[in-house]
Amino acid sequence: MKPATKAKLIAFFGATIVKALCATLRFRIHDPAGFLQKPISVRMTGIFWHNRLFIIPWMFTHYMCPRVSTALTSASKDGEILAAFLAQFGIGAIRGSSSRRGVAAMLEMKRAAEAGYDVAITPDGPRGPRYRLNPGVITLAQKADIHVLPISVFYSRYWELKSWDAFQIPKPFAAVDITLLPLEKIPETETPEDFELQRVRLEKIMRDAHHLDS
Repeated sequence: MKPATKAKLIAFFGATIVKALCATLRFRIHDPAGFLQKPISVRMTGIFWHNRLFIIPWMFTHYMCPRVSTALTSASKDGEILAAFLAQFGIGAIRGSSSRRGVAAMLEMKRAAEAGYDVAITPDGPRGPRYRLNPGVITLAQKADIHVLPISVFYSRYWELKSWDAFQIPKPFAAVDITLLPLEKIPETETPEDFELQRVRLEKIMRDAHHLDS
């Protein structure tokens, strides 16, 4: 079996399981800044921690429609499966990471954003450290001149995997609270120190939203 075919099969069965589980969950969307009422022309990159990824495709499909989305996935074999998985939810994929195809992926994300796509990123992925915001989000927001939408996710009950990110899978019939935080505009920076201040600022917003210690 060809690797691409195998990835599609794994993705199909995985997406079927995720959709079945998500159908049992009680979603509560909190949108204090009214993002969902804003014009679709408002371009943004949505960011969420890697270990809360499980329900994000479902969320984008059911609550962000008709916005068109694409997501950054790694250039590894796992990334190929994830790209095929996202396709089951109508979400595109851009392959790359800081270690593989980083520059090419950044250019593709910039072009996608300029074409009107929302770009979804796990800023501590694909390998961590957990809850540390990688600088690529800041670079993308500046180069593509788009807003950043921090997203927090909480499950009332979940399983936690023994992975680097302590990946969380909600248990059937759990409540899922999703908060779309206010859009953040990342200003241009002239020095590495100013750039790092923006990275730390955005990381703090994400950590505070998840009640994480600094």
